[in-house]
Amino acid sequence: MKLRLGLCQMKVSDFKVDNLNKAVQMIESCKNEGANIAVLPEMFNCPYDTQKFPIYAEDLDKSETVTIISEAAKHNDIYVIAGSIPEICEGKYYNTCLVFDRTGKLIGKHRKVHLFDVNIKNGICFKESDILSSGNQVTVIETEYCKIGIAICFDIRFSDLYREMSKAGAKLIFTPGAFNMTTGPAHWELLVRTRALDNQLFHAAVSPARNIEASYIAYGNSMLCDPWGNVLARADEKEQIIISDIDLDMVDNIREQIPVVNEYIIKMQ
Repeated sequence: MKLRLGLCQMKVSDFKVDNLNKAVQMIESCKNEGANIAVLPEMFNCPYDTQKFPIYAEDLDKSETVTIISEAAKHNDIYVIAGSIPEICEGKYYNTCLVFDRTGKLIGKHRKVHLFDVNIKNGICFKESDILSSGNQVTVIETEYCKIGIAICFDIRFSDLYREMSKAGAKLIFTPGAFNMTTGPAHWELLVRTRALDNQLFHAAVSPARNIEASYIAYGNSMLCDPWGNVLARADEKEQIIISDIDLDMVDNIREQIPVVNEYIIKMQ
């Protein structure tokens, strides 16, 4: 089965209404380019700043973002992987990705499992856990195309999470992520390609565009890799949409030729 993906590397501002309007415009652009799935970046409706997460956080039961993105998915007849937003639930904050089908129905969500707590010498110091709580679920969602897995940014460094998604049947994994100017040049491409290769599936990782005026500067370089570990498409640092076609049959073909994932599944049964 062939699919067309739209990876939306959007520039995020301090104004939620502007961010949501930009997301809707990009979703519509993806549809106009024939995409089946549009993907937004991590924290697409607010700045990536722990001090601002509580200000922008939304209860999903009465969420402006859910309402707007749901309507955009329905209006454009397109699946939307809604990057992530700060969610508040029972007094706790989460970094949460939302998934909508072509009717605008919210069909799944992933709360970031591994929080970004780092202190790199002569680099970046950032601690999501000062504000956010961790999710505790492996997220695999059934769609009309295939099972898809969802992870968020720092989750990508934990191979077991991705292996559990592939074990559960995922043929396509989406990782909204905002790597920075220290870890991005060093590890972004390596990790995106490795998670595609070691799980023998398609992997789309979508970053915000680089904003040098922000307190946290994202690396950009949104990327799509195939099950062979090839980079099919890659952005630079600027705001843009990548449109790229994939053939899901490649997943089964690769897994039959080099039965790494199939052998793992058999051993775990």
